[in-house]
Amino acid sequence: MRLGGTPLVVSATQLPTPPPDDPPATARWVAAHLGDLCADEPAPSPAFRGGQRAADAALAAFDVTGYAGWRNEVWPRERRGASRLSPWIRHGLLTLPRVWEAVEGGPPADVDKLRDELLWQEYSRHLYARMGSRLRAPLRADPPAATDASPEQAWDRRMACMDLTVGELEDEGWVPNQARLWLAGQWAVRHGLDWREGEQRFFAHLLDGSRAANGTGWQWAVGTGTGRPYGFSRRQVERRAPGLCQTCPLASRCPIETPPEVELDRREPDPLLRRDPDPEATGGPRTARVAGAPELVWLTAESLGEDDPALLAHPDVPAVFVFDAPLLARLALSGKRLVFLAETLAELATTRTVHLWRGDPVAALAGTSLATTFAPVPGWRARSARLDVAALHPWPWLRRPHEGPLQSFTAWRKHAEGGSRGGGSRGKGSSRGGGGSRGRGRRR
Repeated sequence: MRLGGTPLVVSATQLPTPPPDDPPATARWVAAHLGDLCADEPAPSPAFRGGQRAADAALAAFDVTGYAGWRNEVWPRERRGASRLSPWIRHGLLTLPRVWEAVEGGPPADVDKLRDELLWQEYSRHLYARMGSRLRAPLRADPPAATDASPEQAWDRRMACMDLTVGELEDEGWVPNQARLWLAGQWAVRHGLDWREGEQRFFAHLLDGSRAANGTGWQWAVGTGTGRPYGFSRRQVERRAPGLCQTCPLASRCPIETPPEVELDRREPDPLLRRDPDPEATGGPRTARVAGAPELVWLTAESLGEDDPALLAHPDVPAVFVFDAPLLARLALSGKRLVFLAETLAELATTRTVHLWRGDPVAALAGTSLATTFAPVPGWRARSARLDVAALHPWPWLRRPHEGPLQSFTAWRKHAEGGSRGGGSRGKGSSRGGGGSRGRGRRR
């Protein structure tokens, strides 16, 4: 096989381009070429489409007015004030600086609240970029005591609140952040299940699933990131989903009538939480590093937008995306996540040449001169170090990583606000408490 005109010694398979603008056909494409890597039958999300056009349309339609007051509402759906932009943000179709600028001029309280959420996303990316796999270990406290409860007991779908939220998670691949707190609280705080297994269930289904945002969110919800677990109870359901409890078969014997009483044992934080010995390496290049002419632009799931820095810098160079078969086999993602990616790549292929492969990215791209955008994730670092990267382009940070503390959102933000932001004008946002306030109602 040859890729970009260069001989390959590969265990990789070139794939045809998925059909654009046809979700059922794209799902059939995923089933045919990637179905054995999926945890379920591939199907498009009924609520979200992949691709730049869908991302642009969602951002254009989003009105920040009322966001501060309605961002945490769960049910009925028409009460929700969530932006629902997170699937496109997660895959770089909408960058944090772009969304930050898009809400400029809106009601100040709503703009501040939305920007506060964007900063939380950036904080989680900084945390993962610095900590890597250590984010899978408790950061500041031991988890709630383990029990012999089952996942079915934790997410008991006889409960209207669980049936609603688990159903949306598994069917649509998205739920409001308030509902994510409910699910995490049920899983780990009330029932003592391993929070990492719950986070993996989120990761498998959420279109915005990332180790950065979801891992950080679970740490804060179950208390391992703060020492203060989120106490999910009927009160939150009645407040954020008025009338839902009246539809519940267990309304008269509600298993979450009162908040759980859980105390966590504190642990000594990892020294990396206090200080990054090499923030420049964590943040990647500030300007493009070009050492040669690339044959291909290597795209990753972190940055698939048309304004990906490497794509913009090399408009006449074909792009390549490798479905990492060994990784996907381990992750066992829901098919709807791969359909979302395939929709995005199919649309991109209508505007420039895109090569698609299935296999090990290092094997598939070996010997090919690449341009790529830095990605703040451990997997990208490991793979890029083994490839011929001729042009490395900066990640579009909202706030560039610093050497200071990450023990809490507040500590991180205080240090970050003293520095410079990666794009657009600087805004204050709103002050927040540390991890405890994160568990009390952030959303996407």
